[in-house]
Amino acid sequence: MFWTGASAACRAKTNTGAKMIDFTGKCLCGAVTWTYSGAPDRNLICHCESCQRAASSAFSAFIGATTDAVHWQGEINHYQSSPGTWRGFCATCGTRLYYASDLWPGEIHIAAATLNDPELYSPTSHCVWGERVPWLASLDDLPKPDGFDIEPTGDPT
Repeated sequence: MFWTGASAACRAKTNTGAKMIDFTGKCLCGAVTWTYSGAPDRNLICHCESCQRAASSAFSAFIGATTDAVHWQGEINHYQSSPGTWRGFCATCGTRLYYASDLWPGEIHIAAATLNDPELYSPTSHCVWGERVPWLASLDDLPKPDGFDIEPTGDPT
């Protein structure tokens, strides 16, 4: 289990002294919205295998928040991904919304990709770096076009 080897940055609150911010977010379809007014406890980029599989991505970016200070609207389904650990997602579109664990009582980790204003997010640490995908370092060297290299040819209707 990666918990025993998690770095001090993953276990400790990394944003001590962070300023209070009003965060808002939503899922892809807009059926679930959330608000959080407070200072983020941790802004982590998690590389654990569980987060990779749950997000279908190389890593997950989270905002650590006080559970009671986050207000949700809409229908959220939950999946217990391991004992004492839950992942919440929109019941309509399936957007992953948060991660919560008994390991961090009173804290919820909101998916940063759901933020309405992504500029409010600034990661403070990676965690579970040892489980990162091997090709992660090569991403900086890839081309960075603003659109698609190949024009779509299909009709979405």
